Amino acid sequence: MSWQEEFNRSSLSRFLNRPSGRAFRVVAGIGFLVVGYLSRRHLLGLVAIIWSIFPLSAGGFDVCYISAALGGPLSGSTIRARYGSPSGTKPT
Repeated sequence: MSWQEEFNRSSLSRFLNRPSGRAFRVVAGIGFLVVGYLSRRHLLGLVAIIWSIFPLSAGGFDVCYISAALGGPLSGSTIRARYGSPSGTKPT
């Protein structure tokens, strides 16, 4: 089994690619953005602002950067269709 298949079948991938995981990523992105804005005069604040782009865009556009980095599909809907629904069963 390849790395992307192993990741996309994992419970972390299943969580990230369901609606609650997408909401979590958006909230985390907003958190990074707020913390970065509040400490924008420091380097780590600017890094937090830049980093917030990843969870915000991943949650907002239903993409999974981890899967893509491992050579798998970028789209969350493709991941769900190929590796099964978030409940753990393959779609019929």
